[in-house]
Amino acid sequence: MLKHPKYRSVAVFLFASSLWAQLPDGPGKLETEKVCKTCHDLARAVSKRQDRDGWQVTIAKMIALGTRATDQEFAVIVDYLTKNFPADEVPPVNVNTAGAIELESRLGLRRSQAAAILAHRAKNGKFKSIEDLKKVPNVDVEKLEAKKDRIVF
Repeated sequence: MLKHPKYRSVAVFLFASSLWAQLPDGPGKLETEKVCKTCHDLARAVSKRQDRDGWQVTIAKMIALGTRATDQEFAVIVDYLTKNFPADEVPPVNVNTAGAIELESRLGLRRSQAAAILAHRAKNGKFKSIEDLKKVPNVDVEKLEAKKDRIVF
């Protein structure tokens, strides 16, 4: 039955709707649903579990991609996500296998910095230590140092 496109669409909609219903109650839930569900299902929107910096980077990317809301709504959303989907539950980032989005969101790096890490890794091979990672040109060394407890090799 689910092989028919009509039924697959209904199943996906029902699954995504049930996930949105599972958002924890609290200030910012309505704003998060309103703004984020236009493009993402719950699993994708909150799967990263980030600190405040990471959520702010994610919101900035969404704004750059055309997401519309007021500054007040974005601030409430960041507060809500930071409280309900915190980084302390996030597994470490393996910088030798992570993609750009993971480096950006989980380490709070800018897109250009994540790209620089990927390019350096492709050209020079795997990183062996935080010191190797700090050698990547144009990467915020202070940010890497602050997040070194979340980085594995």
